[in-house]
Amino acid sequence: MNITLKQLRYFIALAEAGSFGVAAARVSISQPALSLQIKELETIVGAKLIDRAPRNLRLTRAGQLLLDHARRVVSEVGELEQAMRWRDGLSGRLHLGVIPTVAPYLLPQALTRLRSADLTLDIRVREAQTDLLLNGLLSGQLDAAILALPILDDRIVSEPLFQDRFLLAGSADRLAQYNEEGGIASPKQVNPAQLLLLDEGHCLADQALEVCGLSGRRPIVDLGASSLTTLCGLVVEGFGLTLLPEIAVRTEVSAAPDLALRRFDEPQPHRTIALCRRANSRDDGWFADLADVMRTAGRALLQTA
Repeated sequence: MNITLKQLRYFIALAEAGSFGVAAARVSISQPALSLQIKELETIVGAKLIDRAPRNLRLTRAGQLLLDHARRVVSEVGELEQAMRWRDGLSGRLHLGVIPTVAPYLLPQALTRLRSADLTLDIRVREAQTDLLLNGLLSGQLDAAILALPILDDRIVSEPLFQDRFLLAGSADRLAQYNEEGGIASPKQVNPAQLLLLDEGHCLADQALEVCGLSGRRPIVDLGASSLTTLCGLVVEGFGLTLLPEIAVRTEVSAAPDLALRRFDEPQPHRTIALCRRANSRDDGWFADLADVMRTAGRALLQTA
């Protein structure tokens, strides 16, 4: 019996997730099926790969060694598949990752444009936080990902698409209070006690803290909100303020018409959205073509804001 590529991918997912349940969900199989595949893999290599504990698991020395090799093998196979799929440019199947604070706003515009350019393009989208998408890129599970810069990894190549400015969002009454007090020119003037953010792990939350000059989280309510739509619904009801990316304005204002917005003075705070790929992935022009589509879609969306 030989090691299969599927087993290596399952093992990588398990090593990165640290949990059979989470890993099984990521690779879309049941937890018992994943456990069986890992046991078969241990039988094939003749070594224990996982130290199982009640609350977490750890790789054995053999498991760590196998993980290093598995990542290289899966990455090389991904490169081969990509080269064959895209030997004629952007066509075939595209595995694209997108962060959650971009996906619901940019994808409807971008995917329509991609479909118009090539109806045969098979697009597989994964929406996840930055760390998971970077792992997907490096392991070959994703061809490209739309992320917010900076990406501090020399194994990743980034192509900036557009600047996404931050606006102050809240209820009309709460923003009026700031206007009565002389306005608010900079995010650093926002009262930290009134700032609502996404739960930890979202890069947008870290960026919001940075532009507000805050070193830690000081929310008035520990929400653990996972979407901008949730935050906008809360601030409309007077629970506080949040920073809303410009790319989300049209969608969120449509969902919450009473949402009040205010731009900051120049230079307006912003994040840079970029298209990313592995540095060692083969590029026959597909990456530039994809970046052009995403850039055009993003800029068109921003114009409507």
